[in-house]
Amino acid sequence: MAHDFNNILSVISSYTEFALEELREGDPLRADLHEIAAAGQRAAALTRQLLAFSRQQVLEPKRLDLGELVAGVTKMLRRLIGEDVTLHVTVADGLFFTRVDPGQIEQVLMNLAVNARDAMPEGGELQLELQNCVLDPERARTVDLPPGSYVEMVVTDTGAGMTPAVQARIFEPFFTTKALGKGTGLGLSMVHGIVKQSGGGISVETAPGRGTAFHVYFPRDASVAIVAEAPASLQPVEPAGHGRILVVEDEAALRNVVMRMLRGCGYDVLVAASPGEALLICEEHGDTFDLLLTDVVMPGMSGRRLAERLHPLCPRARVMFMSGYTDEMIEHHGVLGNHFLRKPFDRATLVTKVRSVLEEPAPTS
Repeated sequence: MAHDFNNILSVISSYTEFALEELREGDPLRADLHEIAAAGQRAAALTRQLLAFSRQQVLEPKRLDLGELVAGVTKMLRRLIGEDVTLHVTVADGLFFTRVDPGQIEQVLMNLAVNARDAMPEGGELQLELQNCVLDPERARTVDLPPGSYVEMVVTDTGAGMTPAVQARIFEPFFTTKALGKGTGLGLSMVHGIVKQSGGGISVETAPGRGTAFHVYFPRDASVAIVAEAPASLQPVEPAGHGRILVVEDEAALRNVVMRMLRGCGYDVLVAASPGEALLICEEHGDTFDLLLTDVVMPGMSGRRLAERLHPLCPRARVMFMSGYTDEMIEHHGVLGNHFLRKPFDRATLVTKVRSVLEEPAPTS
């Protein structure tokens, strides 16, 4: 379902973008198209929430100092919780590094903050603490983790608290105590899914009238830090592209969208509706392709297998994969990495990724 839905969202968002480009400023239809685009973004966010609950969204983990991440989102959190809730942030010195997806951890923070805000309708205090901890075997069992070193994130509110009956169900999808139309019941289930998929654990301390404290644990990353490359220029990248690209995608509408996006940026693009058609095109055109952009899961042959079959025909071509399938399915096909594009995507994301891959040295035979 996630795969099919992400394909559809890519098409909706892309054609909305195309239509906006054709309309002059001030055209009354622009407002309608912006609403369509916003609805598409909300739908994509909902898909990510569902996948997060099922622990099957595609993560992009990085070695991270959670203190730096919290510092970067504190201002946003203050706006999110409102002026009647006071936010206190405490970060211990010498915080361990952990390996997580920064965007997903931001989602965890925002959902916990929103949950706390809703528990304090008349205002209160929200405490966010980060510290190192070592879980002994007894404590580790309570959060279903192995003993060891972790970064602990504690989010505490002075709200109404929860009864044991409510506490037992808070991570269930679609369970909510909020009024109809005030919440989807996916916020805390998404938090639970992200934390567990990130290799962490979560526990809750609460009681009616005594507030709530969420304790979230992320494993310490003890690997040697890799010096980051100097940041790329922040100047806008020119849209003109050079090179020949073969796009292989079995969904016709999305295939046409990708072709239009890339041709609009100056690339020479050929398309194939199946792996078999891609093989025939490469046999006809020989070693003229600079990039193979292929879906991962297709009828008859996977994108990974297709790339292996095409390499003797197009040895210079770099390979880039795209998919809307879940993390488990993509990892099964062995294509997660720097050359992977997650659906749904917009033109800027597609073109930036394509340019980045094309700038790499051509593969050797």
